[in-house]
Amino acid sequence: MSESIVVDLFHKLDGLIETVVKEKDELYLDSLAYVLRLAYFGAEDEEEAFSESFLQALQDFSDNLFAEEHTKQDIHRAIQMALLKGMKKEANRNHQMTPESIALFVGYLIQKLVPDEKKHLRLFNPASGTGNLLHTVLNLLKHPVSAYASEIDSTLLNISVMVANILEQEIEYFHQDSLRPLLLDPVDIVISDLPVGYYPDKEQAEKFQLKADEGHSYAHHLFIEQSLIYTKPGGYLIFLIPEFLFTSDQAKKLNQFLHDNAHIVGLFQLSDSTFKKKEMKKSIFVLRKRGEHTKNVKQPLLVMLPSLKDTPKMENILAQINEWFKEEAENLA
Repeated sequence: MSESIVVDLFHKLDGLIETVVKEKDELYLDSLAYVLRLAYFGAEDEEEAFSESFLQALQDFSDNLFAEEHTKQDIHRAIQMALLKGMKKEANRNHQMTPESIALFVGYLIQKLVPDEKKHLRLFNPASGTGNLLHTVLNLLKHPVSAYASEIDSTLLNISVMVANILEQEIEYFHQDSLRPLLLDPVDIVISDLPVGYYPDKEQAEKFQLKADEGHSYAHHLFIEQSLIYTKPGGYLIFLIPEFLFTSDQAKKLNQFLHDNAHIVGLFQLSDSTFKKKEMKKSIFVLRKRGEHTKNVKQPLLVMLPSLKDTPKMENILAQINEWFKEEAENLA
């Protein structure tokens, strides 16, 4: 990957987005989805709405998207830069992007949990957002994959759909409240950067075991339960969880629920340097859904990860993690 190629792609994309923001009085992220759609499908129906210079710049960007010298990673990185700019401009707490470094580590964990690359995986993200976690994992996996994603925010969903098209990834999307019933058969793997906060639909929350005894239920608890519902027995779940998950006022009920329904495989504490604010800090939590033939691991993998950019320290940690997976291979089979 060439940084200059990525930066050049980003500047082309950003210029188009800013033109749409100005001329159509749209938000940056909505304009990003719009520009990606025009670049992918063409602007024949929109020609009268824009200047000749915009249409020429759009054609130039579209040609760059599908140029042989540009890898999917180059294109994805450029779009990530635009996403980060848009999220910084709009400061919507519901519009967050899972960092690529974390998404790559999630992909690595899936490869360790399911080392047989010939195995067909059904993979689901119930809170897909812009899709960065899912897109990055799909780029990394060598397994044949059927991918599914659910997202209620139409702006984020539109971006994710267009990125999937551009990266040539087949993903089936659900545009809905992910805590309502899904037309989805159980999957092998669930990955999710859990939405944190209260779930506003008290009537729907009543259908979950992890509902609050009083007041509003925690959305992140309900997402864990919902994910287990749509996971096959013996399947794995990889969550980005808030640091306070096991110390909140509803943690006792969550702990009992997990004990009854899942095996804890591991917990990876992410470095403080990964997050701009301490209150945003998360960990990676790995579970396995209980099944007739599943077992507890001898000792859950508890790791404090260094900065994911610190290559020597990460290589040392990865060597230890790889050894743990070798030792626990029988229990994870």
